Amino acid sequence: MNQLTIRGFDDELADYIRNLASREGISLNRAVMRLVRRGANLDEPDADVVGSSLDHLMGTWTVEEADAIDRALQDFSRIDEAMWK
Repeated sequence: MNQLTIRGFDDELADYIRNLASREGISLNRAVMRLVRRGANLDEPDADVVGSSLDHLMGTWTVEEADAIDRALQDFSRIDEAMWK
């Protein structure tokens, strides 16, 4: 395993890393590695990837269920012009 020293963390980035480590219950080193790998577009097998956590639900609705959801959400697609004046 290689070791690198990284200097120059500003307070905002250091706080973000500390918060990530605390929130995930991982070490600061692991939090930094997670961010570096994500930034380098490298996969980390045990990391939760934003946007894939619901993949197991893809294609599980019937056509009727999907239509019912679409109907229920129709009101949200209408723009109330009076609110934008």
